[in-house]
Parts: sequence; C-alpha cells; structure tokens
Amino acid sequence: MSTNLVILVGNVGNDPEVKDISQGTKVANFSLATSETFTNKSGEKSTSTEWHKCVAWNSIASVCEKYVKKGTQLFIQGKLKTRSYDDQGGVKHYVTEIFVTSLSLLGRKPEDSHQATE
Repeated sequence: MSTNLVILVGNVGNDPEVKDISQGTKVANFSLATSETFTNKSGEKSTSTEWHKCVAWNSIASVCEKYVKKGTQLFIQGKLKTRSYDDQGGVKHYVTEIFVTSLSLLGRKPEDSHQATE
C-alpha cells in the first residue's frame, strides 16, 4: 500500500480540461470541492469548502472527458504531488495536485456510468 494516499468525495467545480499531449497520451485537469459542515462558536451551522486541483491521465482522463461535468459527484483516490515553477518575474510558485489513480462516479448515474482505475 502506498504511504501517499488521498481519498476524496466531492463535486467537480468545472468541466474537465482534457488534452491529447502526445500519441495516445491524454491528461485531464479539473477542480474538486470537498465540504465540511460544523457548528461554529455561535451555535450556527457553517460549511467550509476546500478546493483541490486534480490531474488524471490516459484511461481515467478518457472517462473524465466522456462522463465528468461541472457538478458531478466523484469518489477519487490518488496521490499528492507538489511541483514548482518560476513566473515571469522570477518568483517561485508551488502547486499541489492530486494525481488521480482511481475514480468512481457517484450520485445519479448517467446511462453509461463508468468507473476507472489506473
């Protein structure tokens, strides 16, 4: 079992951006919102939402392209990866993404619902 394991259930924040980057290699990028409801100090229910950048490759990217849309509820498993880049001003930025290794559609199922695993 991997020691770098992420499991999330959430809703897709935007239609996946799917690209063919070379012969037979696809990548899909999308955001996933996870929410937690709690009672605040005033006794009122409050919701906190976290946004996660997700990256899916090849067969999982194909499933995203065909079935995943904004608002789709997903169960995903993956691993955290952090990368950095320098902007035009030379400032270093860090991005943490979830590399999706397994994806299941939740909620109301479309006719051709599908499950994908890397």
